[in-house]
Amino acid sequence: MSAQDLITFNIGGKKFTTTLSTLRRHQDSRIARILDGKDTDFKVISGQVFVDRDWTFFKYILDYMRTGQITLPAEFSDYNGLAQEAQFYGLHPLALWVERNIHRSRVEVLELRFSVQDTHGFFQIFCSNNKTLEALATRISIFVEHPNLNGNFPHLPQNSSTPHPVPVQRPSHHDMVFQCGTDQLATDDFSARFVTIEPDDRKLLNSTNVLGLLVDTLLKDGFRLIDTRTVSQEEKIECYMFERSRNTQIVVLSETPRAEHLRREDTQSQLGEGKKK
Repeated sequence: MSAQDLITFNIGGKKFTTTLSTLRRHQDSRIARILDGKDTDFKVISGQVFVDRDWTFFKYILDYMRTGQITLPAEFSDYNGLAQEAQFYGLHPLALWVERNIHRSRVEVLELRFSVQDTHGFFQIFCSNNKTLEALATRISIFVEHPNLNGNFPHLPQNSSTPHPVPVQRPSHHDMVFQCGTDQLATDDFSARFVTIEPDDRKLLNSTNVLGLLVDTLLKDGFRLIDTRTVSQEEKIECYMFERSRNTQIVVLSETPRAEHLRREDTQSQLGEGKKK
């Protein structure tokens, strides 16, 4: 690669260097047409292309031009600013995606409710992100010993002392419930529910141990504990509130047929609204 293949931008006082081939990947963008020297917003000064814009957004713009995708940090919040810069540089697929996702929540909220009744521990988990809950549900397994004696699992082997896996319960898309502990079925005869949470392979019976492992799993997954409280003194229900900022990865190939369709769709919608007015 020769020096002639490189181009340096000075965006609001900060320098960025890229290749001409990167610009040519987005031939319909405004930034790809700077070499003709006709755009007054792009000035060539001392061999550098000077643009009087905010450089903090340009690093994301350049990432998108290089790879067709960008990864925004968890603390990023100025989606309006990013959309405006993408529009300024003529990167319409990126601007369209950002505009359509400005109001999406960037924080996941998870609530864990835990209670103990006799020899049972009861767990109920709510989450604002259904996909997170689905992923967590696949990692939690319940193993029941003597399942048929209480009539709850007639499809499993009769009078078996080997624990059998059963799925967690999903009352809705945004919560799941499960329990652990023992039941005395008859004299000297017990039914037991064990819990495992991947990647830990232990089968836990004690509810306090299950709670500890569950909290540790959530913390390792990037959640942070923000509040604890007792919901019901009589039922002894403890509530743990977690939240997690989500890294937002934008994957939009420049000028794909889908992107062009979305842009055309938005244009037609705006024209339709103009005619109504």
